[in-house]
Amino acid sequence: MGSDTLGLGPRLTNPSEEPAEQPVDLVEVAGAIKWFDAAKGYGFIVPDGGGPDVLVHVTCLRRDGFTTALEGARIVCEAVKRTKGMQAFRVLSLDLSTAIQPTAPVTRARVSVSPSSGFEAATVKWFNRLRGFGFLTQGEGTPDIFVHMETLRLQGLTELRPGQSVLVRFGDGPKGLMATEVKAPDTPAGKH
Repeated sequence: MGSDTLGLGPRLTNPSEEPAEQPVDLVEVAGAIKWFDAAKGYGFIVPDGGGPDVLVHVTCLRRDGFTTALEGARIVCEAVKRTKGMQAFRVLSLDLSTAIQPTAPVTRARVSVSPSSGFEAATVKWFNRLRGFGFLTQGEGTPDIFVHMETLRLQGLTELRPGQSVLVRFGDGPKGLMATEVKAPDTPAGKH
């Protein structure tokens, strides 16, 4: 029965009993957000000094006063080594001025399309985040609606999942229907 001189109770003798919230081997990491998926609640940091990416979880961001991270943002954090690699433990600073802004035009998306519809229900047919585009459908026998990654970024979305229900405004593009706005159906469809 161990006692301490401060009267705070028994001392922990086994280092594995230390609370997980107090890691000892913190390493300061500075880098850029490689990607961050708000829906999944995590993303990765590319360290300036090279080496493997560092996992950053939304709970770590929020605990330190940040709501989300955007691709390209500069971040300084303290990270801890976990079994699967480095993970951000504490965010010291997050500079969004270098982030890829949702309104920044992307060369591939410079086609200007005016919407010819209000918000209509659609389903994600497929979407490839790495290629930066996908297609929506309003059902069998209807033309596919092309959706570009930049259109999603303008609405604060980072990706779509096959089978996901969305609301979409679209118009005629050079190769068919093209989405001009996409949002989750949490807003009543009757409000256009």
